[in-house]
Amino acid sequence: MKKALVLALSLSLAGFAAQAQTAAVQPANAQQKVAGPQIQFEEMKYDFGSVKQGDVVEHVFKFKNTGTAPLVIANIGTTCGCTVPEWTKEPIMPGKSGTVMAKFNSTGKMGMQNKVLTVESNSTSGNAMVALVGEVKDAATATTEAIPAKTDVSTEASDAKQKTKVGDSKIKAKRKSS
Repeated sequence: MKKALVLALSLSLAGFAAQAQTAAVQPANAQQKVAGPQIQFEEMKYDFGSVKQGDVVEHVFKFKNTGTAPLVIANIGTTCGCTVPEWTKEPIMPGKSGTVMAKFNSTGKMGMQNKVLTVESNSTSGNAMVALVGEVKDAATATTEAIPAKTDVSTEASDAKQKTKVGDSKIKAKRKSS
């Protein structure tokens, strides 16, 4: 009786071991294909740093359809009229890539900015969001803050000269003493 029980247990373990060896093992970083279209962006946020008020920032967000069906972008919503999107209009086939180009006009804006674009598509994961972030500085103070003025004052016996340099422009003043 013990021999039969041990034999049955051994055969069961051997069967489980054989089944485990035939099961496919996927690497931890392997991406599974999603049934249906799936949008995957290379980057979700672009930091444009700091710009002067009135500058226009442009950035292209690249994405890939990692699903199994064609991906179609229906619309892209923005947080305000200062951001204008353009995108790949034709269906993106599985494994292929597309782009969303965002143009941000900083006229009338000041301080930190976070411009979100909502990508409305037929992706199985729903809407995706990408953003442009950065700081808009006043155009008048942006140049003087970035480039400090240098002043050289030298006096001669009969003349007083003063040179001031702001950026690439030079201002010279000369005073004659009598």
